[in-house]
Amino acid sequence: MRVLVVNGAYRKEGATEQFVEVVCRVLKQRGIGIDMLVLRDVDIGFCLNCRACMQQPGTAPGLCALRDAMGDIVRRIEACDAFVLASPTNAGSVTAIFKRLIERLVVYGYWPWGMAAPKYRKAGSPKKKAILIATCGAPGILGRLAFSTQKQLAMAAKLVGAKTCGALFSGTHAQTQAAHLTPAQIQRAERLAEKLF
Repeated sequence: MRVLVVNGAYRKEGATEQFVEVVCRVLKQRGIGIDMLVLRDVDIGFCLNCRACMQQPGTAPGLCALRDAMGDIVRRIEACDAFVLASPTNAGSVTAIFKRLIERLVVYGYWPWGMAAPKYRKAGSPKKKAILIATCGAPGILGRLAFSTQKQLAMAAKLVGAKTCGALFSGTHAQTQAAHLTPAQIQRAERLAEKLF
């Protein structure tokens, strides 16, 4: 089993990254391979909304008109067995770099000109599993109710044909500049990782 871990955090060693590290530790202990994708380190251009990728029929992802790191990312998505999708909350949603990735995942949609609505290329295919990690500075209950971070992460999972099998939304991470996870938060992340098995 190989898991693609997508980290949409801007800050190194922030709460989101710490949760990701805990999940990865559990996966490695189980002998599961990790493919780490840190979005802040990858060159992904803005979607042109040309819809060229959406004109191509079939279940394989469409070919994007842009030639950047997204081609490699799509290959990594196709090669993995499961996903960990993680992002802090910025302005009520996923970070801009994660949103850019989601927009580029339109290659997983089929929507030729003249068709009323898109179809998901991976709909009906065997589902991969995904777990979601969202963090915010506000209290977690407020984040879950008022922000769209978790919803955006779930959309990314759906686009690539994954079923969300677990989610963690953790708040109040703006209390100090150098946040450290509590033992209870670490335990929540460990339990979340187990849901991939």
